[in-house]
Formats: sequence, structure tokens, C-alpha cells
Amino acid sequence: MAESIDTNFLAAVPAMTAGTPRDEIRLTAPLALDVFDAQLRSRHLDIAARELRSEGKGYYTIGSSGHEGNAAVAAALRVTDPALLHYRSGGFFLARAGQAGGVDGMARAVRDVLLGLVAAAAEPISGGRHKVFGSHGLNVIPQTSTIASHLPRAVGVAFSIARARKLRVTGAWPDDALAVCSFGDASVNHSTAVGAINTAMHSAYQGLPMPLLLVCEDNGIGISTPTPRGWVARTYENRAGLTYFAADGADPAETFDVAQAAAEYVRSHRRPAFLHLRTVRLMGHAGSDYEPAYRRPDEIMADFDRDPVLGTAAHLVAAGVLTPEQVIDRYEAVRAEVLTAAREVVGLPQLLTRAEVVRPLRDTMAEAVAASARTELVVPVAGRGGEPLTLAQSINRALREILERRPGALVFGEDVARKGGVYGVTRGLQNAAGRARVFDTLLDEQAILGLALGAGMSGLLPIPEIQYLAYLHNAADQIRGEGATLQFFSDRQYRNPMIVRIAGYGYQKGFGGHFHNDNSIAAIRDIPGVVIASPSRPDDAAAMLHACAAAADAAGTVCVYLEPIALYHTRDLHQDGDEQWLARYPDEVAPIGRARTHGDGADLTILTFGNGVRMSLRVARRLERAGIGIRVVDLRWLAPLPVEDMLREARATGRVLVVDETRTTGGVGEGLLATLLAHGYTGRLARVAGEDSFIPLGDAALQVLLSEDTIESAVLTVTKL
Repeated sequence: MAESIDTNFLAAVPAMTAGTPRDEIRLTAPLALDVFDAQLRSRHLDIAARELRSEGKGYYTIGSSGHEGNAAVAAALRVTDPALLHYRSGGFFLARAGQAGGVDGMARAVRDVLLGLVAAAAEPISGGRHKVFGSHGLNVIPQTSTIASHLPRAVGVAFSIARARKLRVTGAWPDDALAVCSFGDASVNHSTAVGAINTAMHSAYQGLPMPLLLVCEDNGIGISTPTPRGWVARTYENRAGLTYFAADGADPAETFDVAQAAAEYVRSHRRPAFLHLRTVRLMGHAGSDYEPAYRRPDEIMADFDRDPVLGTAAHLVAAGVLTPEQVIDRYEAVRAEVLTAAREVVGLPQLLTRAEVVRPLRDTMAEAVAASARTELVVPVAGRGGEPLTLAQSINRALREILERRPGALVFGEDVARKGGVYGVTRGLQNAAGRARVFDTLLDEQAILGLALGAGMSGLLPIPEIQYLAYLHNAADQIRGEGATLQFFSDRQYRNPMIVRIAGYGYQKGFGGHFHNDNSIAAIRDIPGVVIASPSRPDDAAAMLHACAAAADAAGTVCVYLEPIALYHTRDLHQDGDEQWLARYPDEVAPIGRARTHGDGADLTILTFGNGVRMSLRVARRLERAGIGIRVVDLRWLAPLPVEDMLREARATGRVLVVDETRTTGGVGEGLLATLLAHGYTGRLARVAGEDSFIPLGDAALQVLLSEDTIESAVLTVTKL
């Protein structure tokens, strides 16, 4: 069945006539032909996608039809400018392929897109895991279709282009590059987009370089919901610190001229700009979308008059570059090229085994574990045998050493610089490493993590701080949907190494309540491919932080480093003044996925982490007097779990108590129990955990948090014969 835009194009072209060439346009005839060729291929890919889907041979039908004016935006930029593209930026992707490789480059890009449409394992960017616009060689960073989630990363990429130069670190992009990020008009209303654009403006306002070109491809509708007429212009046309450019996406000459002016502004001023590209959406949202259900026929037909492929054809005919007959010949030749390529990719092997699908995740984790195991912690002689440290002091020293040894390392977040963090953990780091490497950010967790995502893929090692665990939850998609997925959807061609420090868990004294005592980490634990460190003791904290740095550097790993607030400044273990919770700085790294066992009791094994380690050790000391021998296993790593160590210590006693300070439902303990059973453990097994409750203020918190009394009671029950 012929698509209406196809028949409309073929009917409209014969009526086109040559005219007087327009004066003072920058779009030369060769450039216009390149743009047209990219647009034609994008259009026919959309048509092919729907044909493949109708035959049950394709899986993705969200197209770029009506948005092909973005090919002229690509023509105004450089191949070396990193691009994070909207899922309707097919014209841009193909134009960039043409810039880099000419006709052959576009032909390869057509095949690559088709491979994505049929989920073929040979698809070169994601390996058949998703249909994305991405290419390492073209500097197109793959994005999925999550609304606006890529904008914070784009801000981070733009920031990092200049920051890498300032630090004299070899970055991923040229010093004069700009980052371009395209998105739809519906996306500008998403809080993620609003926050990202605000961050770009906030940075520029402070005089920080922010070479970012934001391209809003405004087709006036988000799936079925119209964008109020004029809303995008009203919102962004007069924003101080964000220079606004606008172009008609149906007019290739105007689009190219305006895009080139916008790019020149961003490149020369190193400040952000907003390019408002007015487009239309042709063929509905996707192949499954029945557009007449929410749009009148006359509205749909009116958009055909603003078809950008027709607009470029008319420009070429008016300029005498092509005749109408040549336009149609070119159009049909591209159709044949695309259909031939489509038939060639149909039936190619897809990912058929679990191992094939998860290979990028497993390879990343394997490299991370291996890197941490072989890393040596070089401790100066003067530092050995030094004074015992608190947890906060140990983390501070480890951060200082990472900054000293890794020129691209950055520490940033809310209040981390001059103040040194709410709890003093980063105190003195800015004086030691400089303001370019240790700095405060605005109070927006999405912006903080987006900055880290951009910095990581730009050749730096970002170490962002999330001030409290509860503050992470409104920004978790930056880890889940962007950070953790990048290696999966780029087949490890792109990486965003980072160490996300998060102050969390409960048991704070004098300053608490839900937002400052949060024991919920379920949102982190179910993200594939992320390393989760949970230190409890000072020596482990430093050893584990260095392990995370090694893993991030070697494998591009996203590491989440959970710091127990209540233990930051704890000095004593069993009684006041014993200072047994202090520890000297370690002389070796703690390998990822390896636990630490305290004691060798034969009656019970406690598996625990975080605050649970200290509570369990205190209980173990008390019960030792009653003749009960307990070994306390500090898991240290919550992903990957130290399965080998867990099983060994569990089987050594035949009795296991899981001490889990997180919640009963969705807590860490559920995973520990399941892991033991799945690996054949047959001994006695019990768990104690926090209540399924938010944490209230004051002493009421103790009613829902795990206590030593609860642990002791459970121990007595499990060890009772």
C-alpha cells in the first residue's frame, strides 16, 4: 500500500518550475544536492520500515518524515562535533554520513539503519539491541527514545570539551568542537529538558564555556497532544543567556543559513544557542499510530504542503540544478537502492542467545573486576603506619590521591568545594586540586549526573556527589536510562566512566527524617552493569574507592559508591573511647566482588553491609560471652555480590543470618537469600531487615530501623538447636 506522502511527492514535482536564484544564500548547489540525497534516503528508510513491519520482518517504525530539514543542520556542522540526536533526526544522521564518506558513506548508513530496523546482530552500533542513530566514527552518540533524557548528558559533553582543554587532558573531541543535541517540541516541557537548558544557561552566566547547540525540531504535536501554537518561541525566544535562532525546516536554504549562523555563534562565543526548527510530522507518530483518531483530515493534508523533501526539490528546480524529471529519477533511484538493501538485510541473524544479548554488560563487569584485582595501591612510605582514620578521613584521602594520580579526575556536586561537603568529606580537596577539578554545582541532581555522563565520555573521570540518597531518586534515570545503557546500546564503542558518591542509609543523630535518612537502594540494585560499593570501615572505604577508580578507568564502568552517613565520624566500636572503628590507611585495593570476614566463629555466619557491620560486630562480642561463636561477613560489594565468599562462609557454619538495614520489601536481603538458595545452600537461613516504612524524624526512626536488639534476638533463634 502506497504511503500518501509518497504519492503526494510524485504528483507535486512535475508542476515545479525554474525561477530566479535566491541571492545571498550559503547553500551552494553541491551542498543542496548532498542535503537532498540525505533527505531522500531518510524518507525511503521510513517507507521501508513500514513495509518491513507490515510483512512481520521489521520492528521499528518511528520515522523522520517531515523532519528531514535537519539534514541541512548537519551540513552546517562538522563531523567532529559530537551529536546527540532526536529519534526523528534521520536526515541529520545520513547527511553526516555523507559528509564523512560521500555517497558510499550514505549507502553504508542506509544499510546500518536497516540492520537496526530488523534487529540484526550485524548492526554496527548497538549490535541489534535497539534501533538507534549512532556511530563512533561519525561522533553520533546513540540515544534511545526516552523523552529528553539525553539533554543533561549533552550539557555535560559541551562543558567537558572546554574543561578537558583547560586541564590539558586529551579529550574525545577537538578543542573548538561544539555539542549538538536535537529533541522534539513535546520534550521541551519535560523537567529533564527544562533542567538541562537551565544548567547550560547557569554555566554560561558564570562565564564558563558552554559550546552547546540545542535544536528543537518542532512539529507541533507530541504523539496525539498538540503543542500550543507559539509555545516554543514564547518560552525560548527571549531567554537571557540563550541566543535564539529560528528557521523553517521545509526551506533548506533558510535552514542551512540559520543553522550555520547558530553554529558560528556557539563555536566562536562558546555559549549555548537554541535553534528552533519548525517542522511537520508526516505519517503519524509511528506505524501503529492511527492519526485520524485525533487529527482532522484537512490538518493532516495541510502538512503535506510543508514536506521538507518537496521543499528541497523545489529549491533545486528553481535554482536550475535539477529538472523535475531528474528529481523524480533521483527519488526512484534512491527508492530502489533502499529497497534492495532492505531485502539484503531481511533474515540476517539476530541475537539468539542470552550470552549474546548481555555480552557488553558482562564484558564490562568482567573487565572492572579484573582491573580492581590487579591494581596496586601505591602508598608512600610516609603514609604507612600513620594515624588511624575515620571513614570520612579515609574517603577524603582516597579522593585526594585519585585527583593526584588521574589528571582527568573531577570531584563535584552540591557544597563539595569551599564548604567541603555537608559532613566535611571533601574538605581541602579544592585547595589541593584547584577550582577546575573540584567545584560546586547547582542544586539539581539530574544536572549533576548529566554533567558526569558527558564528562566521562569526553575523556575525564567524573566523581559526582549526590548529597543524600533520597535526592537520587528524582534523577535515577540518568544512571538507569543513560549511564548504564550506553555500553549496552553502543556495543561498548562509547563509555561513560564515573563514580557516583552517595551519602545514605539511616541512623543519623540529631538530623534526620525521610530526606536525610533513606535506606532504599532498590532503584540502584536492579540496574544491569553497575558496580555498587558499600563500605563500612575506613580502610575498606579507601581500598574500595581506588578499586572503583581502576574499574572506571579500565572498563568505563558506572560505579555507585554508597557512604553510610552515620559512620562518617564514628570512632568507637564496643565502648566509648576504644577507637576500634578507626583504621589505618590500606596498602592494597579491595577487589570488586570480594567480601571481608571478621572472626571465625563456628556457630553462625552473619551476612551484612554498611551500618549492619558495626551493629553485628557489637552483637557478636556480647554473644561470645554466652558461648556463641559468630563470623561477620561484610559484603562490601552489593553488585556484583561476593557470591563465592558468601557461600564459603555460609557453609562453614551451616547457619546464616542476613542483617539488612534496607527495607523488608525490595531490600538487599531478598537478593542475598535468593542467591544462597540458587547456589545450593541448604543450611538454616533467616533475615532481619528494616520496616517497610519511610523514616520519620527523631527517635521515632528507631522504631522502623534495624536494631541491635533485633539482631541479637534473631541470632539466638537461628542458633537454637
